[in-house]
Amino acid sequence: MTSRGADDESPDAELVARVRAGDDRAFGVLVDRHHAGVYRLALSMVSDVGTAQDVTQDAFLKAYSAIATFRGDAAFRSWLFTIAANEARGQLRRQGRRKESSIDSVQPVASEAASPEEEAIRSQESARARTALQLLPEKQRLSVSLRIDEGLSFREIGEVIGSSEGAARVNYFHGIRRLRELMS
Repeated sequence: MTSRGADDESPDAELVARVRAGDDRAFGVLVDRHHAGVYRLALSMVSDVGTAQDVTQDAFLKAYSAIATFRGDAAFRSWLFTIAANEARGQLRRQGRRKESSIDSVQPVASEAASPEEEAIRSQESARARTALQLLPEKQRLSVSLRIDEGLSFREIGEVIGSSEGAARVNYFHGIRRLRELMS
């Protein structure tokens, strides 16, 4: 049996195979590996910390219960992000309306070398960017978030948002252009 440290080096496909064979620790490694990305995706969609945490938990529960149906046509991460995006959309439908993000709820990006004044400016700019991001249509918002925050390829983004690679690329570039307009 391998140790947890060795599990952290295993590719997702190997971990999925082990989960299917009954190794729940392998799913724990997948959760550890992808939790932050799923949470950021959920937060970018629902704009509420508590709701994003719920969506993240529900996405992992659904992924665990459906892992036997994962065909492997896409990367595990793309499949998981698709589940999370669907969970977030369902949550928004249940809420009946979108919540706008509060400037107070955006966490500043810490920097060890920045002065307090620089930190204040960065915090304000980060809050402005997150607020502006919420004004984009869903596919543009997801394309920008998944590309910048998660580093997904346009093919992977297309799988998550339910479009082609080319459409994901177009949504990303339109989203970036619109963000620049909103931020200027």
